Amino acid sequence: MPSVPMTIAGAEKLRQELHRLKTVDRPNTIAAIAEARSHGDLSENAEYDAAKERQGFIEGRIAEVESNLSNAQVIDTKLVDADGRCVFGATVDLQDVKTGETVTYQIVGEDEADIKRSMISISSPFARALIGKYAGDVATVQAPGGSREFEIVDVRYE
Repeated sequence: MPSVPMTIAGAEKLRQELHRLKTVDRPNTIAAIAEARSHGDLSENAEYDAAKERQGFIEGRIAEVESNLSNAQVIDTKLVDADGRCVFGATVDLQDVKTGETVTYQIVGEDEADIKRSMISISSPFARALIGKYAGDVATVQAPGGSREFEIVDVRYE
């Protein structure tokens, strides 16, 4: 399996989620299954079915998180020095060429992407359009509403 790039903060967040899944969610689900079993006939027991479904989700998520952590390539974004190029971990200030609107995004791993916190996934079309570009370059991004152009104002490694 290929390595999964992520920041130090993203790896720590995944470790915390894994710990919660194993120490809180899994035991709670096991208890819910035991409680539902005590109610008798399992063939018509909606509580039992729901608890088993939740258990399957939790076990699947545990496997996914463990896999991502074992294949993680953790990158300290403060140590990145790409001579001003947009790379994984970079924080990029952009200006929409057409509207003049400015936005700032950090390019992060898939598990830590959160558009509300201005963190975009390295595999997103937006990030792919930025990778390798320098301040002053214009990146063309394919958006649902059509093609948009952004001038890269600044690239930082924080």
